[in-house]
Amino acid sequence: MPDIQIPSIDLGVSLQLLIIFGGAMVLLLADLFSGEGNKRIVGYIALLFVVGAAAAGVPYWDAPRSTFNGMLVLDNFALTLNWIFLLSTAITILISLEYLPRQGIERGEYYALLLFALGGMMLLAQGTDLIVLFLGLELLSITLYVLAGFAYPRLSSEEAAMKYLLIGAFAAGFLVFGIALLYGATGTSSLAGIANKLGSGLAADDVAFMLAGAALVIIGFGYKISMAPFHMWTPDVYEGSPTPVAAFMSVGTKGAGFAALARLLLVALGSQYATWGLILAILAAVTMVIGNVSAVAQTNVKRMLAYSSIGHAGYILMGVLSAGSPAAANRGIEGFLFYLLAYSLTNLGAFAVLIALEQRGEAAWSLDDFAGLWHRQPFLAIAMALCMFSLAGVPPTAGFWGKFYVFTAAWEAGLQWLAVVGVITSAIAAFFYLRIIVQMFMRDPVREISPSLDRNLMIGVGLAALGVIVFGISPTPVIDLVQGSVLALSR
Repeated sequence: MPDIQIPSIDLGVSLQLLIIFGGAMVLLLADLFSGEGNKRIVGYIALLFVVGAAAAGVPYWDAPRSTFNGMLVLDNFALTLNWIFLLSTAITILISLEYLPRQGIERGEYYALLLFALGGMMLLAQGTDLIVLFLGLELLSITLYVLAGFAYPRLSSEEAAMKYLLIGAFAAGFLVFGIALLYGATGTSSLAGIANKLGSGLAADDVAFMLAGAALVIIGFGYKISMAPFHMWTPDVYEGSPTPVAAFMSVGTKGAGFAALARLLLVALGSQYATWGLILAILAAVTMVIGNVSAVAQTNVKRMLAYSSIGHAGYILMGVLSAGSPAAANRGIEGFLFYLLAYSLTNLGAFAVLIALEQRGEAAWSLDDFAGLWHRQPFLAIAMALCMFSLAGVPPTAGFWGKFYVFTAAWEAGLQWLAVVGVITSAIAAFFYLRIIVQMFMRDPVREISPSLDRNLMIGVGLAALGVIVFGISPTPVIDLVQGSVLALSR
């Protein structure tokens, strides 16, 4: 009888995950001992775990490792993504600390749910097996279903949670069926194993199953990243969700979904670039057009940012597509990572300004509510202007370098037509971004709104705005970071 061998487990690979999941458990216990009206302490503890997890990853830079039979890796690519997710979560916690009590929805489990969602995002960044990717995506999705409906009993919040649940379950069905077909065609769920199997050749029947499975998996991720034509849920869910949750979703689900999609396309299906490259390029162009053109008609700034996030999904997808081409592999990954960081900081900053304008029981999201903001709150007006310039890709902001990266990567990859579509849609997007700036600096107030600007919210807005301008003026540190991550997917 053969001996049972238990594979060795490298806990260092999962150290950041252990800190986050362990922290979420601690927060659930801390919530039991924190009194009503004193839930901020749970948020501050959550911040400590986020900072601790970020620090725990530093020793593993340039030391790629894997565990659980290669199902989980910690390479530079995963580390960079983890740090982006950790930074986004930290800012989300900061802008939530005063928002929750002001809206009458302060509950300690909110911060535990954020950490569980963060753990799902990090699983998607580190996973190299379809099973791990599915677990990470569902962990992220289930927590976001709850967070979307966190403003109970506000009907719009409950409606957003229900819509997101139904769409998420529908997308999960595509994903599971696609994983089953890929496994049936290749006999493995490992991304590297799938790549090896495709390299050695498949039978004709297996090729059909593989292509169908890959298409279904891409559709499943397409729902999560708000890629057209799977984007319809985004504006309604963002509008109904609590504003910090909408901010977190706009950067979290998109970033994590793209992280998993990048590994799937570039590692498992890299040899099939000729098959999926053109299809996804067309979808990227459609996504940019639909997102930016639809945003022009919006007078609700929260819905405008939702449609804007759809357009930015197309720009990020441009970077992933370019990485699949041998001519621009490195530039594409660099562009994807830089754009994701710039977009995360910018969108979080914009949503944080919306939070400052909200009053208890009243949503100040109308374009008219921004009129004369410069005279009432110069700090908020400057921060929002920086974020709008960054989303539009105006120098010297981080968003400019992000778009420069993905456009040049697309050009080098032979996707010149897609880069032209990106430039044209960016010009369209500049209209509605600049419209907000005009309202803030050149219009008189339409109605009296007293923005609520507490210390934690100021820190969150300040961090986001500072990152946008500092990384725009001096992008070298971020460029060095993303350039150190480009070889990770090929190892």
